[in-house]
Amino acid sequence: MRACAGEGSGMILTLSAALLSARLMLVPAATTLALAPCRISNPARSRSVAARCGRFPVAENPDAPDGRTIELFVAVVPALDVKPQPDALAVLAGGPGAAATEFYVDYAAAFDRVHRMRDILLVDQRGTGSSHRLDCADTALALDAGADDVREAARRCVAELDADPRWYTTSIAVRDLDAVRAALGYAQLDLYGASYGSRVALHYLRRYPAQTRTAILDGVLPADVALGPEIALDAQRALDDVFKRCAADPACSEEFPDLRVHFRALRTRLEETPLALTLADPRSAEPVEMRFGEPELDAAIRLLSYTTDTAALLPLLLDRAAAGEVAPLAAQTLMIERSLGDTLAEGMHNSIVCAEDVPFFAIDDARRTALAATYLGTTQVDSLAAICDAWPRGFVDPDFKTPVSASQPVLLLSGGSDPVTPPRYGEQALATLSHGLHVVAVGQGHGIAALGCVPLLIAGFVDAASAKGLDTACVSRLRPAPFFTSFNGPGP
Repeated sequence: MRACAGEGSGMILTLSAALLSARLMLVPAATTLALAPCRISNPARSRSVAARCGRFPVAENPDAPDGRTIELFVAVVPALDVKPQPDALAVLAGGPGAAATEFYVDYAAAFDRVHRMRDILLVDQRGTGSSHRLDCADTALALDAGADDVREAARRCVAELDADPRWYTTSIAVRDLDAVRAALGYAQLDLYGASYGSRVALHYLRRYPAQTRTAILDGVLPADVALGPEIALDAQRALDDVFKRCAADPACSEEFPDLRVHFRALRTRLEETPLALTLADPRSAEPVEMRFGEPELDAAIRLLSYTTDTAALLPLLLDRAAAGEVAPLAAQTLMIERSLGDTLAEGMHNSIVCAEDVPFFAIDDARRTALAATYLGTTQVDSLAAICDAWPRGFVDPDFKTPVSASQPVLLLSGGSDPVTPPRYGEQALATLSHGLHVVAVGQGHGIAALGCVPLLIAGFVDAASAKGLDTACVSRLRPAPFFTSFNGPGP
């Protein structure tokens, strides 16, 4: 975001800070959860937000309330208004494995208008962030590791965990969230769920309809979808969209006329002869050795295609790599992998997918053939299956994989070129949401809450508790980020 200058904006900032300081001394009525002033940060510790924080003990196994307890990390960012609305916006992070507090710090601007009149409630889901995070000490594997190595790494991780991973699932997490809601005295919550967080929001809506005022699902993951068998197909479509947009863009097509051909040649070359590179570590700038072969290329392409800002670099990076200058693409891969390592709790991720996704995979010969024709192939589904061979299967509510039917207002948001939660998932979830509205941003990627006018739509939807009359025309005016034609940026 661009910083504002001038006396007027400075006065507004000073006033907002004063109001926030006053609100930080307050807690919601009827609270049984003690909160104290704190600051919450993103994983890189490059940003922070003032909040009130506390720890909330819960039973690790809900069926054994007198057994072991763990603590949930809870933060409330108080509304700016001195007379806020009684409902709070609960922000639910994606992954699975990301922490709500860390996610919010990076995306707080998307909720600025909601935050004026409503508290923001952040609960690090059990197994993430500061809520008994489930990390694996040493599971570093080459991206082309075989199923046996992946399975053994998962076994090591389970053995190292100071936790029973069977109780770190969505079905338990929504109970935690509602217990925190009750402890803080909120009669109702507005829900915002990003990616996997949309699955959490939907299940909370199913379990606690009376406590749900509105829900916003950004990058929709319907309850009845087993995420995995479609990922390679959707990732291929997203990459094809990049190639098509480049071919239709005069500057991009002139600079990179044979992009698809060069990509295929690059993959073939890296498959036959992986490269050994020495790069500067993105944090320390110290030299680091890195293997860069076909699996590393595929991982880079998938992760860079998540947003149009990073997808804008793909034609340039692929063209340079095809010409022998692989280091810029490899460096992007390294930065993204390090960021994911900081953001996602691997053990919690495994607990979710091994309870809620992999057991429901349906991959016949035709689907396997279709996956094999994509650039990602069958690697992901095979690796997930291997992990779950060694991972304890967690608790899932009996109705968890059935569509969520609800009459509450629900705003569903999709990016038209999302490589993991495409718009058809939003349509699928919408079918059983009688007061839902699905908004698709053509050409955009995974998660659109912070783009253009979308924060205004979110605020208007929450204020009215209705999607009726919501003017979504502005979303059609959003455009993908222009392609870089050099490392100096897009062409004129």
